[in-house]
Amino acid sequence: MKKLVIAYSGGLDTSYCAVSLSKQGYDVHAVSVNTGGFTAHEIAVIEKNAYKMGVSTYKNIDAIAKFYDKVVKFLIFGNVLKNNTYPLSVSAERIVQAIEIVNYAKQIGAEYIAHGSTGAGNDQVRFDSIFQILAPHIKIITPIRDNQLSRQEEIAYLKSNGIDLSWEKAKYSINKGLWGTSVGGEETLTSDKNLPETAYPSQLENSTPQTVKLTFKNGEFVALNDKAQSPIKNIETLNEMASKYAIGRDIHVGDTIVGIKGRVGFEAAAAIITIKAHHLLEKHTLTKWQLQHKDYLSSFYGMHIHEGQYFEPALRDIEAFLQNSQDKVTGDVFVTLNPYHFVLNGVESANDLMQAKFGSYGEMNNGWTVNEVKGFIKIQSNQNKIYQNVHN
Repeated sequence: MKKLVIAYSGGLDTSYCAVSLSKQGYDVHAVSVNTGGFTAHEIAVIEKNAYKMGVSTYKNIDAIAKFYDKVVKFLIFGNVLKNNTYPLSVSAERIVQAIEIVNYAKQIGAEYIAHGSTGAGNDQVRFDSIFQILAPHIKIITPIRDNQLSRQEEIAYLKSNGIDLSWEKAKYSINKGLWGTSVGGEETLTSDKNLPETAYPSQLENSTPQTVKLTFKNGEFVALNDKAQSPIKNIETLNEMASKYAIGRDIHVGDTIVGIKGRVGFEAAAAIITIKAHHLLEKHTLTKWQLQHKDYLSSFYGMHIHEGQYFEPALRDIEAFLQNSQDKVTGDVFVTLNPYHFVLNGVESANDLMQAKFGSYGEMNNGWTVNEVKGFIKIQSNQNKIYQNVHN
């Protein structure tokens, strides 16, 4: 039999793929990759259903640590928010999921990889690109995309093969991971409608303001309220705490890889707070030009992650820059959580450049004389003075 690995989520599309490919004589091995958001019970249900679809084996790969180390860490270092809004919650996950799937396929000697993407989204590009780069000898099979199947056709096929699970489409599609949760619905298919309160998985539970302390060491989130844990655990704990305030909700509008505009709702309390807190600490500890160059390099990095270009060598160069830039980004950031929003109160850091004894902004100077600053201003104005004199 032809050995095939399928990226299996347990949803309608991947279930159709598993059944139809098994019927076509493939030896189907299902694999799902946990980049955050899966409970043990959910994994058990996915495994149980996978065997109903006729797969030979099912494997769940825990890749949360790899997701953080390969991608999330650098998204924090770069304060990456696509279009100044979206922390790349789901799109960043797909990179690591694709890598783990193709590595598993090579490990078991599979000749084929299948996934349930349609021909209209971003994920087909991310998955196919990484599969082709890492395993050009493995053939990619995409039944939903190739046959342009409707949900009704998929459901009818599964029922005809004795698979009669509930495939009623939820009003809102939810994809949860370490770095946030995406929310899609009929409103996000429009340009003018907002998602209702009930669409978000986390609801407002806490209305009492609470101040928390995020501790960073060399740019990494190493402690929350003085409790030292791994950055992953701190992100999870902060998200559990802050989501009760309904923080981190928004709708991202952006350009898809295939060239059309798209909207997606999301809630990413920990991601937004961590990025904003980290950025504030950088404002205190980095120089003007470090911050300036980080901005455009981080934007380039985030865009290429979104586009599935993880293996572009320039990204390794930028990661080296981002890692090096974090050498002095150590200290505490104080954040107050409120219903639907948070406030960055300030920082404490031994590397705070505001502590320098050269002067206080708008108040007094200790590092230069009045005549020195007058001369500096005059020299700095020379080029524009010459330009205006020539052209006016």
